[in-house]
Amino acid sequence: MSAEVLDWRASEEPSDIVHRVVECLAQGGVVALPTETVYGIAASVLVPEAVERLVHVKGRDEGKPFALAVKGADEALDWVPRASALGRRLMRRCWPGPITLVFQTGRDSLVERLDERVRRRVCPEGTVGLRVPAHMGVLEVLRYLPAPIALTSANLSGRPPAVSGEQVVEQLGERLDLIIDDGRCRYGEASTVVFVSDGELRVLREGVINETVVRRLARFVILFVCTGNTCRSPMAEALCRKMLAERLGCRPEELPDRGFEVLSAGIAALEGAPSTPEAVEVVRERGADLSGHVARYVTGPMLRQADLIVCMTPHHMEAVLHMAPDVADRCRLMRPDGGAVADPIGGSLDVYRRCAAQIEESLRVLLRELVP
Repeated sequence: MSAEVLDWRASEEPSDIVHRVVECLAQGGVVALPTETVYGIAASVLVPEAVERLVHVKGRDEGKPFALAVKGADEALDWVPRASALGRRLMRRCWPGPITLVFQTGRDSLVERLDERVRRRVCPEGTVGLRVPAHMGVLEVLRYLPAPIALTSANLSGRPPAVSGEQVVEQLGERLDLIIDDGRCRYGEASTVVFVSDGELRVLREGVINETVVRRLARFVILFVCTGNTCRSPMAEALCRKMLAERLGCRPEELPDRGFEVLSAGIAALEGAPSTPEAVEVVRERGADLSGHVARYVTGPMLRQADLIVCMTPHHMEAVLHMAPDVADRCRLMRPDGGAVADPIGGSLDVYRRCAAQIEESLRVLLRELVP
């Protein structure tokens, strides 16, 4: 008997389709769902028989595990609570999106609570792959489910993954309970699969996102924040690049290859404004370069992408946390004693020199913590 096919594009009430999918999965059905990469077939991890059916639907090699599709990083940490800082960084930057992250599990992982038949299919060798598809319909389905879904590409083993509803019907129509058609997938290519350990990553399969981009997304980003982004934060950015490179034994321009990116922005910046001549001069005196800097305004997305946000004053920190309260655990003041780095704007070169010296002293403390 052929699967029921529902067209997301033609539905006047998409929520009705969401509830139909949730109901089917809860009852042990196997459902084909669109994602931004390729179509997938899914089963609830709470129904072992349905997960077993996925193997037979695909005619799949017994040794290949299924990924878990989760709601987001918060839920992912229930399944990999020991995820490293690198893993959490990639979750934050890559999801929802076309990247599957693979982690080692442990005894405190919810994987251990799954039925043994499901564990064998999603975590056969002590690792689990997690994915948050960038498809609003699938995300809505996940929101209504009490647990993740086991997800694998919609195709017979050995054939290309389906990238349209019609291809799902052609390959698997007789084997599924429900097919959700949303036209052709945005990318039409599989997700990139990345294994993440304590401080390293390994691309297991290149898909939509290539390894160069993955490694750029994995960089540790330091963001310095002041008011206009023409004096204090640019000086901190330039001096941090110089001092961090010295600590790592490389040139400042090689920092991205060593996994670091140093930026600055202002809470009231005039986009494109240059650094003040005094800031350029005092930084040059200390062996760093600020001549090409242009100011930019700090934004919520910029703050959320940063791993360490360093504010020049308590006022700047207050503004940052008002804009993005969720970054509180990654935000700190420049001065270790909690004081403010005074604004040198309009002052003499000596005023700027004192400001730069204060920033350098604070950076020594920060970098000892960051790179022991």
